[in-house]
Amino acid sequence: MPVHADMAPETTAGARIFTLDDFRQYAPRTALEMVSRIPGFAIRGDDDGARGFGQAEGNVLINGQRVSGKSNGATDSLDRIAASSVIRIELVDGAAFEIPGLTGHVVNVVTNGEGGISGTWRWRARFRDNLPPFYNGLNLTLSGGRGDISWSFEAESDPERGASNGPEFVTDGAGNPIQRREEDFTYAAEIVSLSGSIGWTPPSGVIGNLNAKAQAFQPDFKETAKLFPVSGPEGRRLFQGAEDEVFVEVGGDYEFGLGPGRLKTIGLVRREDSPIVDRVIRGNLDGTGQAEDRFTRDIEEGEYILRSEYALGMSDGSDWQIALEGAFNYLDQQSTLTLSRDGGPLEPQDLPNANSRVEEQRGEISLTHGRRLAPNLTGQVSVGAEMSELSQSGDASNVRTFTRPKGFASLSWQADPTLKLVTRLERDVGQLDFYDFVSSVNLNSGNGQNGNPEIVPEQSWKLSMQAEKSFQAWGAATMEVFYSDIEDIVDRIPIGTGDGPGNLDSAWQVGAEWDATLKMDKAGLAGAELSYEGNYYESEVTDPLTGEIRPINDSSKYWMMVELRHDIPATDWAWGVGFERWERNPYYRLSETGQEAASPGFGFAYVEHKNMWGMTGQATFGNFANQNDEFRRQFYDTNRTGNIIRVERRARDFGPILTVQLEGTF
Repeated sequence: MPVHADMAPETTAGARIFTLDDFRQYAPRTALEMVSRIPGFAIRGDDDGARGFGQAEGNVLINGQRVSGKSNGATDSLDRIAASSVIRIELVDGAAFEIPGLTGHVVNVVTNGEGGISGTWRWRARFRDNLPPFYNGLNLTLSGGRGDISWSFEAESDPERGASNGPEFVTDGAGNPIQRREEDFTYAAEIVSLSGSIGWTPPSGVIGNLNAKAQAFQPDFKETAKLFPVSGPEGRRLFQGAEDEVFVEVGGDYEFGLGPGRLKTIGLVRREDSPIVDRVIRGNLDGTGQAEDRFTRDIEEGEYILRSEYALGMSDGSDWQIALEGAFNYLDQQSTLTLSRDGGPLEPQDLPNANSRVEEQRGEISLTHGRRLAPNLTGQVSVGAEMSELSQSGDASNVRTFTRPKGFASLSWQADPTLKLVTRLERDVGQLDFYDFVSSVNLNSGNGQNGNPEIVPEQSWKLSMQAEKSFQAWGAATMEVFYSDIEDIVDRIPIGTGDGPGNLDSAWQVGAEWDATLKMDKAGLAGAELSYEGNYYESEVTDPLTGEIRPINDSSKYWMMVELRHDIPATDWAWGVGFERWERNPYYRLSETGQEAASPGFGFAYVEHKNMWGMTGQATFGNFANQNDEFRRQFYDTNRTGNIIRVERRARDFGPILTVQLEGTF
C-alpha cells in the first residue's frame, strides 16, 4: 500500500495528527512502537478467531486500507514498517473512512512507499531460574518501494520459556492429608516465522495487496513430581508433551472502480498441521505401580474465505455497501490413546469420537448504510444473514443447516472537541471451536472431554457505549461498557457418563474495558507518564447439573496493568516500573471444579538507553513482587451434586526473570 511522499493524501477531516516528532522521547524504531504510545489508544486488530472476515472490527488502518490478514494482521503489519517511513498517524472517527463496521477512534498510518530500503532489527535474551537462558530472540524487518509498488518483509525467532516449582497438597474432603507432591514444571517453545506483504497502487486508482505468513511452533512441556503419600511407598511421576505445528496463511485484496462505486474482493487461505504427543510415566520406588499413558493426535485445520464488497458514495455524503462472503473451515483429528500397566506393552484404548472430521460451509450477505445525521453525529446501520452447513464424519456422523440474522446499528457523537461518545447495538453469531466436536484427553490433569457433534454457534445481542476523552496536554482515556444477552452459549454439560462442551439456553455478561494515559509534565515531572489499562467482567448462567446460578465457565473476571515511565529530559535515559494482575472464574466439570490464580501479581521494572552507539538497549527485571502460580481443584463423589472427596492445591514459585534487549535500524 504505497504512498509517494510528494502525493500523500490530504489529512482526513477531523483527525488528530501525530508525526515522528511527537514520539521522539521514546526513540521508536517501528510504526508499531509509535502507535503503541498514542495516549488512551489500544490496538484492537480484526480477531484472528472471528467468523470469517466480516466487517471491520479492528481499529488500525494502513494508508486508509484494512489489512487483509487474520494471523498476519494489523500488529504484524505495523511491526514491519520502519518509523522513518511514517509520514503521519491520524487518530480519527472511523466513520470518516466509509468502511462498514469501523466505529469510534481508529488509527490510520500514512506511509511513504517511495525511496530505498529501510530496516529494523531487534535481539532479545532472557535469563530465569530453573531454565537455561535463551539468546535467540531475533527480529529483522525490511521495507521499501518504488513507483507503484511497496513491500515489506519480516523474519522472526520468538522463543518462549516458562518454569515454576513448589509443593502440591492432596487432602480428602474432610481436610485429612493424603499425599504431598514436590513438582517442577518447565515449558520451552521455539517459534520461527516469515511474513511479508506487497502493495500495488497504480495511477488508475486500482489498489492491490498481497500478504503471507508461515510459522513453525514447537512447544515442549515437562513436569516432574516426587510423590509422598501418607501411607504407601514413595513414588515418581513424569509428564512430557510436545507439538510440531506448522501453519501458512496467504491473504490478499483487489479494489477497483466499477460503475458509480468501487468493488473490493478479499481472499484468504490458511492451513495448519499439528502433530501432538503427550505421555505420563509413573511408578513407586519399590518397583510397584509402574504405568505409562500415551495420547497422540495428528490435527489438520484449514480456512478458506472469499469476500466481495461493493461500496457506493452518495452526493449527500452518505454511503452504501453490499457484501457477500463465502467460507469453508475444517478440522481433521486422528487420535490414539494407549496405556501400559506393570511393565506390559502399550495397549490401545477405546476413545469414542476422537477420530473425526468437522466441516462448515458458510455464506453471508449484508447491506450497510452510513450517513452524517448532524455536523457532529454520524450513524451506521447494517442488516444481514448467514447460512451455514455443519457436517461431521468419522466416529460421529451428523449434518445440520442453519440460517442466522446478524447486523448492527451505531451512533458516533462528537460531544465537544475533546469528547467522543459511541454507542452500538449488535446482533452477532459466534465462531465455533471445532475442537469442541471431538473427544480428547488431558493426561497431565487426568481428565478430558467427550466430543459433542450437536453444538451450534452462539448468538448474542450486545449493547455497548464508549467514551473517548482527550485531556490534551494531560493525556487521554477511553472506556467502554457493555451488556451481552447470549443465546446457545457454549459451556460445560454432561454427555453420556462424562462431560464436554455443549450449548445452554442463555447467559448474560456485563463488562468494562479501559485504557488511559496521564502525562505528568504539567505536574512538574517532565517526560513522565502513567498508563493504566484493564477490563472487568461479570456473568451469569444456570448450571446444567446443579441448577445453580454461576459465572460462565472458566471466564475472565478481570485483568489490569499499570505502568509508570519516565523519559529523563535532556538525556537518552528512561526508566519504568509496572504491575499486572488478573483473575479468572472457576471451571466446572461433571465431577470437578478448579480455579487458577496468580498472587500478588507480576511486577516489572526496566531501564533503557536510547542511543547506545545508535542502538536502543533495555534491561527488564520481572517478577519483583514474587508472584506465585496458584491452583486449586475439588473432586466430588459421582458428580458435583455429591460430597467433596479430594482436594488438590498448589502454589508454585517461578522466580525472577531478567530480559535484555537491543534494537536498531539500518
